[in-house]
Amino acid sequence: MKKHKNVIEGIIIIAIIIGICLLIFPMRDIKSTTPINIVYIPKSIDETNEFWMALISGVKMASKEYNVNLTALAPKQEVDYEEQNKLIQEAIDKKPDAIMLSPLSYTENTNMAKEIKKNGIKLVFIDSEVNEDIADCIVSTDNFIAGEKMGSCMKKQLKEDTKIAVVSHVKTTSTAIDREKGVRYGLGSDENKIIEVVYSDSMYDKASNLTKELMEKYPDITMIAGFNEYSSVGAANAIKELGLEKQVKIVGFDNSLEEVELLEEGVFDSIVIQKPFNMGYFGLEQAVKLAKGEKCSKYLDSGSELITKENMYTTENQKMLFPFVGRQFREIKK
Repeated sequence: MKKHKNVIEGIIIIAIIIGICLLIFPMRDIKSTTPINIVYIPKSIDETNEFWMALISGVKMASKEYNVNLTALAPKQEVDYEEQNKLIQEAIDKKPDAIMLSPLSYTENTNMAKEIKKNGIKLVFIDSEVNEDIADCIVSTDNFIAGEKMGSCMKKQLKEDTKIAVVSHVKTTSTAIDREKGVRYGLGSDENKIIEVVYSDSMYDKASNLTKELMEKYPDITMIAGFNEYSSVGAANAIKELGLEKQVKIVGFDNSLEEVELLEEGVFDSIVIQKPFNMGYFGLEQAVKLAKGEKCSKYLDSGSELITKENMYTTENQKMLFPFVGRQFREIKK
């Protein structure tokens, strides 16, 4: 009987200790040790593109820090919104806690984005968005502001006879739409100097060929704006190949090693750079908060900077131009 009483007393003591632990360490903290399942669907996983490699590096680093089971699914080409829609359905079928999505189309990915929410899954847009307010959170560059920086820089260098061509990337994506709006706003009354906008579909060779066609069609073009890494590098290489570096000023977007070299050479007049690693890291961080039922920001601007040959050597700009992610890291591994 005494032995039985000791057992009961022991159980009561253990229950009291557990109760105290629950008060000190709330249940949500205990749950945080359980892995969170998140699927990320970028526009591309292209090892030749440092923007996407840096962004995905940010996502992966955050996933390790926050104990996340991360799955990445990506279409083969940045223009294939239909394949991306199929991948969204595949992600929904996995029933993750959250889906991070970089929509390829401002309009054609909208319905599938709605399906994510209909299935009770948290949704974070990364880099781009759709034409309806669907996401729980958006983490991206403010592309209108980035475009305005580009347009304002161009405006300062305009002459009366300046003719501008724009080599954009994917016509249907929100980043291309907002950057063009921003550039036109920055140019103000001089936006009519833009004589044509072409789309590279985020392919280096296509951007180069389109630029050559533009120069043949309008040999008096004196300024070109490239709207992403593919478009900017393709346009710059075409102008370099044609030997027109002194005639045509090029303003680029993003900051691959090749773009930095072209800026140093004077092929680029300036470049607007994003902070893709931050974008990916903060995006994953917000997805984790949503999965845990915590408050998060509706919109986060990961920022952009205008870099010229004159300011590229400042300590702060060097840190942004040469992050320890992307191609630099891959070359060290080789």
